[in-house]
Amino acid sequence: MIAFAVGALFATAPSSPADDADAEAARAVDNMIPTSHYDVPCRKGILCQTDNATLTYYMDSGGSNALESDDKATVRDVLNSQYAPTDLSVSYDSTPSWSGDAETDIYYSEGTVSGSDNGFTYCENPASGVYKCDQQYVKIEPGHWSSGLVCHETGHAVGFVHGEDASPVVGMQDSRLGCMKKSVGSEGLGSNQVRNINNTY
Repeated sequence: MIAFAVGALFATAPSSPADDADAEAARAVDNMIPTSHYDVPCRKGILCQTDNATLTYYMDSGGSNALESDDKATVRDVLNSQYAPTDLSVSYDSTPSWSGDAETDIYYSEGTVSGSDNGFTYCENPASGVYKCDQQYVKIEPGHWSSGLVCHETGHAVGFVHGEDASPVVGMQDSRLGCMKKSVGSEGLGSNQVRNINNTY
C-alpha cells in the first residue's frame, strides 16, 4: 500500500493599515510622565513635562559652560531631525528668558555631571499644572555630545522616563525606547516616543 502525503498551500492576506496600527498600539510603551510607575508632581530638581507644545531652546555660548561649535551643531540637528517633525513647535531662542511666563524651555550647558552618567536633565522652574515645567536644564559632559545622548536628555526635558518607570515596565535597553534607552548609541526617538509626544502635546 502506498500512502501519499498531500500538502496544502495557504495564501495569507496582507495586513491592513488598521491591523498594523493595532499591532503597533499593542506593543506601545508609555514612558511619558505621568505613568503608572512614575506619578510625581513637578518640582525643582526632578523630571517633568515641558509646559506646552511650543518648545524653545538656548545653548550656552560663553564662559566655562559654553558648548563648542560642533556640539551646537549636534543639538540643532537632533532638535530639527527628531523633535521638530513631531507635534512640538521647535525653535532656537537667541535671547533667552530666565523668568516670567515665557521662559526659554530648555537650556543646554556643558559641565561635569555627578556619578557615572554623562548627561543630566532637571526642572529649574516648575510651571502651573501638576506635571509641567517652565524651564528645563540639560547638562552634558565635555566630549559626550553625541546625537543619541542629546536626543536622550532632550527626551527627559519633554517628559520621558526610563523603561523601569514606563507602563508597562520594560527593560532599560528595550528597543522600543529608542534614544531613551539607558545606554544610548546613535538612536533617534523612534515611533514609540513620537507617538507619546503627539498624544501629549
